[in-house]
Formats: sequence, structure tokens, C-alpha cells
Amino acid sequence: MSHNDTRQQTALVVIAHHRSDSLTAHIARRTVARLESAGYRVDLVDLRAEGFDPRMTEADQPDWGNREKTYSPEVHEHMDRILAADVVIAVFPVYWASVPALLKGWIDRVWNYGFAYGRSKPRLAGKRMLWLGLGGVAAGDPTVDFMQQALEGQLNMGIAYYCGFSYSAVGLLPDAEERRQRLDADGQLLIDAATVGAERVAQYSELERRADAFVTNFLAAEAVPT
Repeated sequence: MSHNDTRQQTALVVIAHHRSDSLTAHIARRTVARLESAGYRVDLVDLRAEGFDPRMTEADQPDWGNREKTYSPEVHEHMDRILAADVVIAVFPVYWASVPALLKGWIDRVWNYGFAYGRSKPRLAGKRMLWLGLGGVAAGDPTVDFMQQALEGQLNMGIAYYCGFSYSAVGLLPDAEERRQRLDADGQLLIDAATVGAERVAQYSELERRADAFVTNFLAAEAVPT
């Protein structure tokens, strides 16, 4: 954003979780509050609450011979919401070192041919993306590095940069489960006892702190003149 641009910036925050009382939804609401305090207008998309169906349909299947294809009204509504946003932040649980089907299906149907890719001048060029993923893995487990690399490859390189975004970052938040998961030296899954009391409060306070820091750093990077 240039120094002369006084237009209010818009953020699209996408919740990809099946429960509105989830930790994922809680982190998304904190993210909305931080964005609003930073002066952003926020469009909150709760995919499950809005009844978004992640399954591909014939109406939304790409037509490689027609990049001007008219997709379903639902998909075009979501396309318009993405176009209106300066930044997009997706908040989701990490499943199998990847995104859940709800978020993947939103990308499959909405980030479609002729809209998000397939043009010499990308329609999403210049937008910025933050992926906030909550994982049940323990923070000190070696698999955290693998998950970070896997998510960065899929989300930054495979999606955001491919679609013309100027910046994309992955904020991985381990320790999201009260019974944290880890692997032993033989690759066997170990599940810790549930945290309780002061330890539980400290665990989730630290997770909130790290989530807030990811958003703060993302917005700071957004403010750097280009």
C-alpha cells in the first residue's frame, strides 16, 4: 500500500472448521479483532455456518476451453468476496499435514480456472495471504518442521504464488490439543495426558500469543511500501 492510499483496507477471514465453538473459530475471532483494531474492514466467511459445500460440482468444474465460463452463483459470490479483499487469512485445523476438506473444497471450487489462474495478468495479483493452521502435534516434536515445510510447499507455492499473490505466509500453531501428540524414536505415536489447571491455561495463552504474533507480523509486512 502506498503512502498516498487512504482507502480502508479489506481483509477476508475464512474459518474452515465444522464447529463454531472450536479453538479454530476462537483464533479466527481473535484475528478479526486484531484486524479491526488495525483499521481493516473485515469480511468473515465461516464456511460451515454459511453452508458451503466443498464437493466439486459439474457447474463449477473447470472448462479448459473456456476461461470465461460462468460458474455457480455461490462460487461467483465467493469470487467477488476474494476480489474485494486486500488480504486473505484462512484459519483451519491441520489434518494429515494439510488443510481440511472444507478449505480444500473451497479452493477447488472458488479459486477456479479463469479466475484465480489461467490468465497472463492474474486477477489476484498483489493480494496477500496468511494461512493459520492449528495442529495437535506437540511444539517440540520433530514433525513440526516437516508439517511447516509441507504446508509452505502446498499453500505458498502450490496455491498462493501460483495464483498471483504477492506474499504468502504459513503460521503453524502446534499444541492445539489438550492431549498433545508426538512421535518416539521408532515413529510410534504417543499421546500426552490432558493438560489441566494452570498448565492448560498457560498452553492456550501461549498459542493465542503465537497466533497474535503471526497476524501482527503479517500486517507489518503488508505495510512495507513496495
